[in-house]
Amino acid sequence: MSLKVYNSLTRQKEVFQSITPGHVGLYVCGPTVSGESHLGHARPYITFDVLYRYLNHLGYQVRYVRNITDAGHFEEEGRVAEDKVSSKAILEKLEPMELVQKYTNRFHWAMLQFNNIEPSIEPTATGHIVEQINMIEQIIADGYAYVVNGSVYFDVNKYHKDFAAKGQPYGILSGRNLEEQLDTTRDLEGQDEKRNKADFALWKQAPPQHIMRWKSPWGEGFPGWHIECSAMATKYLGKQFDIHGGGMDLQFPHHECEIAQSTVCNHAMPARYWMHNNMITINGKKMGKSYNNVIKLSELFSGNHPLLTQPFHPMTIRFFILQSHYRSTLDFSNEALQGSERAFKRLWEAYQQIPQIQIVTNTAAQPELDAQCKQLAEVMDEYMNDDLNTAKVIANMFELVPIINGLRNKQLPLDAISAQTWNIVTSQLKKFIEDIFGLKWEQAGGDKIEGVLQLLVQIRQSAKQKKDFQTSDTIRKELAALGIQLKDEKDGTTSWSMD
Repeated sequence: MSLKVYNSLTRQKEVFQSITPGHVGLYVCGPTVSGESHLGHARPYITFDVLYRYLNHLGYQVRYVRNITDAGHFEEEGRVAEDKVSSKAILEKLEPMELVQKYTNRFHWAMLQFNNIEPSIEPTATGHIVEQINMIEQIIADGYAYVVNGSVYFDVNKYHKDFAAKGQPYGILSGRNLEEQLDTTRDLEGQDEKRNKADFALWKQAPPQHIMRWKSPWGEGFPGWHIECSAMATKYLGKQFDIHGGGMDLQFPHHECEIAQSTVCNHAMPARYWMHNNMITINGKKMGKSYNNVIKLSELFSGNHPLLTQPFHPMTIRFFILQSHYRSTLDFSNEALQGSERAFKRLWEAYQQIPQIQIVTNTAAQPELDAQCKQLAEVMDEYMNDDLNTAKVIANMFELVPIINGLRNKQLPLDAISAQTWNIVTSQLKKFIEDIFGLKWEQAGGDKIEGVLQLLVQIRQSAKQKKDFQTSDTIRKELAALGIQLKDEKDGTTSWSMD
């Protein structure tokens, strides 16, 4: 079965076919590093990390570009636009690039905690001012932008009239009607310098007090938010590339504006497939400053937030996100995260028992169970190929957990399923849990703690063989007091569980 992805542009699932066979160009909008990353950043970057991993698994050579917005992300409030980086730098009494470095480092740290693979290229907006100016000059030359008081605006109405006839109107991605946009756009100070309310800034004139500024043909200023991604995507992925990803909140205006700019410059729709993850809510409410429910990632990991009753490990967050399809709304709550914490622990405890299970025959003693296990494992690929349905893959994993535990605890005979089926099950679990989903076990402190536990088990085993039952019992009792239960079987102590 071929990989199918939901294309936001066509509003349907489509078989994925890359422009260049065997190669994929993937662009994902990165963070604006004017502050610390929050819970809303977790979902897109984990989602597209899984896509990156899966495309690699399918044999594609992927160039994954994820930018850093370190200038120019502003809300257009008229002539004087507020650059978020510049404004925050003043508040924190830091140089703008000092602030950018501080929060870029924190973003990278958070992505590392989530076990996200680094992108192939991570360009910055400030590192590509020349490319943005060149693109703006071309848009002006083609008649789709105009200069007013040192600022440059994209002429949305002209673009819409010209390209609607070609089947690519402004609003093609978001489905928004331009006339409705003009009727509902707020009256903002300084809007009179635009020809139309819907026009957006490609370049903004910098007022005297503005810190971040660059020379341009139109005077000193700074770039608009949208042009940054168009310039960087074009430079590193070409005039047209395979996949553009991001959160659903970026469909309009950001991605809509990217399409318009890039189409004028490159004479082609920038990406063939547009993929968007759905939004995050917290206790049923949209996350936002007005609700006082924005949770920074560091607060999530430490539990230091009024809405949290405990810290949550990054792997718990990753697992929780993958339990839902990326296009469905995801609601965070303490109860839901605690449930995911328990579920992930149960899955991993079963997974770590696999090396200790030795299937003894190629002929299944329970053919129905054998067929069930094989089906549960093999269909995982089909689910992933169906628009990355991680939720269904995880559901199948949990169907296999009691079977694994039954084999390990001898409640099922070791010939209940065939060696061939067991190999399929174990290889599929390894492939999805570790390689594609990027999950790893660090809840108890990582491999070092696991190594210490293994050493204590060996010491206890040795003590029992020497009939030193006092030492053996002391180790068991002390570990139990710490919430670690040893599991003794006739072959000795081979595993443990944690409360």
